[in-house]
Amino acid sequence: MTKISWTDATWNPIRGCSKVSAGCKNCYAARFAARLSGEGGAYEGLVSGTEWTGKVRVVEDKFDLPYRWRKPRMVFVNSMSDLFHEQVSIATIRRVLQVIADNPRHKFQILTKRTKRLAKLNLEYPENAWIGVSVENQDVVDRIDYLRETSAATKWVSFEPLIGPVEYDLDGIAWSVIGGESGYGCRPTQAEWVRSIIDESRRVGAAIHFKQWGGYPNNHDRVFDGEVYDEYPGGGNTCDLRCATCHRPADVLDWDNNCVDCSRDGDGFIGVRKVGK
Repeated sequence: MTKISWTDATWNPIRGCSKVSAGCKNCYAARFAARLSGEGGAYEGLVSGTEWTGKVRVVEDKFDLPYRWRKPRMVFVNSMSDLFHEQVSIATIRRVLQVIADNPRHKFQILTKRTKRLAKLNLEYPENAWIGVSVENQDVVDRIDYLRETSAATKWVSFEPLIGPVEYDLDGIAWSVIGGESGYGCRPTQAEWVRSIIDESRRVGAAIHFKQWGGYPNNHDRVFDGEVYDEYPGGGNTCDLRCATCHRPADVLDWDNNCVDCSRDGDGFIGVRKVGK
């Protein structure tokens, strides 16, 4: 499980990364990895101090994990790496995508800063693969254009850590995740920056998820202008999944996403959108 508000679980078949832009300056993943980088540790050789070395490692025993999750969930892929890192082979990327395709009951959230490679590879993505890019300020808004070049059915943008204003059209984007930076040395987020992204997301019909204000100590408050933005593409999250036939909760769905009470014909499940105060 995970404390990340916009997902249910993390899945890390790859470990290791390197910094590419200002949003990486206070990388939480590198700081976490440093704790496990000693001899025999999971991140040995992948970090030096609290900095990534640029090396990546495929973790073979993690590839079967999504197959063992029976209950549908949202899964953040590679929270401790970047699937499109230059050191990750195309064969490994395809292998990860095959696992995603094999597990349609889950929604897999992939996030990258390597958008030129993302667009260049021009891969086909399973319907349940949500492809997203990180945009921390105006300097990297072109990542959104590279995202638009992909075939992903669900495209999303993570404006986190939001360290500067972003003025850009979000046409074709299904989901905006917004969050301030947290931890020692964090850079503050301004309300007007958040409000601008919310307004643009509303204009194009993108779902909005405001994660946190951030700060040090971290302000986990998710209220913005008196509202909690807890929306997801297509509506709902895995806590709000219902049987498409009788609307029973997702925990009564079987391995094939059929309701054990009323349906054996593959009706599956639907999402119930959450937005409130």
